[in-house]
Amino acid sequence: MLTTHWSLVQSAGRKSSPTGRHALETLCRLYWPPLYAYIRRCGINAVEAEDLTQAFFAELLDKDYLLQASPERGRFRSFLLAACQHFLLKQWAKARAQKRGGGRARLSLDFAQAEQRLALEPAVGTTPEQEYERHWAITLLRQVLAQLEQECTRSGKGKLFAALKPFLLGEHDGSTYATAAAELAITVAAAKMAASRLRSRYRQLLREAIAQTVSTPEDVDDEIRRLFAALAQ
Repeated sequence: MLTTHWSLVQSAGRKSSPTGRHALETLCRLYWPPLYAYIRRCGINAVEAEDLTQAFFAELLDKDYLLQASPERGRFRSFLLAACQHFLLKQWAKARAQKRGGGRARLSLDFAQAEQRLALEPAVGTTPEQEYERHWAITLLRQVLAQLEQECTRSGKGKLFAALKPFLLGEHDGSTYATAAAELAITVAAAKMAASRLRSRYRQLLREAIAQTVSTPEDVDDEIRRLFAALAQ
């Protein structure tokens, strides 16, 4: 099971502890894609956006910003965007000519892949904030899907997951349950039932993941609506 978001945040805030820096680096690796998308959609070129993204997380590693974050203060998604916006304002105000990051260690982040995805998703009529929310939703859905795949693999159902994954995402592209059933040597009815169970578990894991980024259980349904609305933009 993935470590919960807020437990990561709270551990990362104690960066002097043995697990603190590792937790913070884990957060960085989980949530850099939507922040990079936001910076790019602010009109920053790819090279500068990469440097700014690295610099923002370097500052999180060095400062105590996450001590201010807690479930009681609202959505972690909103906290992280506000922190990034504040950081960018400081950078632009100082108009630094030197390379962002100040020589600090850089995280190993796949900016080339992120740039390829952005190139396939031209921003038409969307704001940087909307792009951030959309990429946040995409990142979260991918994390949950990876968690479900890990569960299936551990329980010996990796082949079942691989065969039925397209039906979870609505991306079966002409594939049929009959094809999947033949591959798995089960009946079509059994394949449909297995896919239904996977979708149910996927929804459960998604709700659990979202619950770790909002302040109260009552906010979960609203956050789900917001994230799926962001995907539809």
